[in-house]
Amino acid sequence: MKSTASGSKADPQGQPQFATSPYFDPGFSVTLVTWQKQHGRHGLPWQQSREAYRVWLSEIMLQQTQVTAVIPYYQRFLETFPTVFDLAAAPVEQVMEHWSGLGYYTRARNLHQCAKQVVDKYQGIFPADPAALQELPGIGRSTAAAITAFSYGTVAAILDGNVKRVFARVFGIDGYPGTKPVEDNMWLRAQALLPAQDIGAYTQGLMDLGATVCTRSSPKCPQCPFQPRCVAYAQGRTAELPVRKPKKAQKEKQVIMLLLQDGAEVWLERRPPTGIWGGLLSLPELAGMQETTEDTFSVDAQMTTVRARASRFGDIASIQVLPVFAHVFTHFKLHILPVHVQLKKRHLEVADSEHGWHALDDAAQLGLPAPVKTLLTSFGAQASLAFTD
Repeated sequence: MKSTASGSKADPQGQPQFATSPYFDPGFSVTLVTWQKQHGRHGLPWQQSREAYRVWLSEIMLQQTQVTAVIPYYQRFLETFPTVFDLAAAPVEQVMEHWSGLGYYTRARNLHQCAKQVVDKYQGIFPADPAALQELPGIGRSTAAAITAFSYGTVAAILDGNVKRVFARVFGIDGYPGTKPVEDNMWLRAQALLPAQDIGAYTQGLMDLGATVCTRSSPKCPQCPFQPRCVAYAQGRTAELPVRKPKKAQKEKQVIMLLLQDGAEVWLERRPPTGIWGGLLSLPELAGMQETTEDTFSVDAQMTTVRARASRFGDIASIQVLPVFAHVFTHFKLHILPVHVQLKKRHLEVADSEHGWHALDDAAQLGLPAPVKTLLTSFGAQASLAFTD
């Protein structure tokens, strides 16, 4: 018997009942499951096993990240951490290194904590109850439903960004889906549309349809199984549904980073466990990230401070201001001004377990923020250039 989501009504065969809901529509799931079996994705690495650990790992990685970007990270994680026990036992620094470049680093910290709790509380077996899964770090309602549906056949509703887009267009739902009234209404619809069987194909079908056909821009409407009944298509509103989040002026911040070099090595520091790039190695920052103003980003005005900070590490041979470049986060744009400091003789007593010198050639393998890794990799390729004060 298939499990049902916690709180769902079920008939004697375990089938959830939503016949009294205004959104009850059994034809929707039949159409979607039929389409998924014929046209959906079936060859993704995490689809080759129903093991909950692998499903969970893929679902966390796929949050706000495209499939093509996730695949190499997923495969590398499994090579190093083949079981939840391996992941739980690993030092967090190793986990962060394997996550480096995938972004949204809170996911990696939660991933590690979740693995520890699954081992400690559930002896390494992920719960089949979505409600129990939701109590674990980094697992929300939709992710919990997807994990249990794929791993255990639990009948539970998902509602990620792809599903919201499909619902908004097919059913002509107005209003920004991020607002609570609209989202709550979509959850009611998601539950009412759950299928009588094939929950795995149904759940995968929602994901596949949103990711490959009902895309944010240029949807492939002729290939969509719901084109004959799609409200947005009939009304010519596919470009305006779902309603987009009201735009706010993007914040801009800036930071001066010190690229301290001694021979073929650079100085890196472990960032605090929370906040931007939490737990990753990075370059030292001068006064941290600040709101963009002309005064705070004038490196000339900061040069005395640059020299004072750099002199803690050794005798300065040369200093050069490198070109500014930008890195875009979800909520703001960060302008990074790197200042290269070449040492002629470094102090040996400064390094400790969280801070130290690392070979430039190792930058690509270290757990670094993406823009810092790009900077160091590029810089390492030009390390033969001479810098003058």
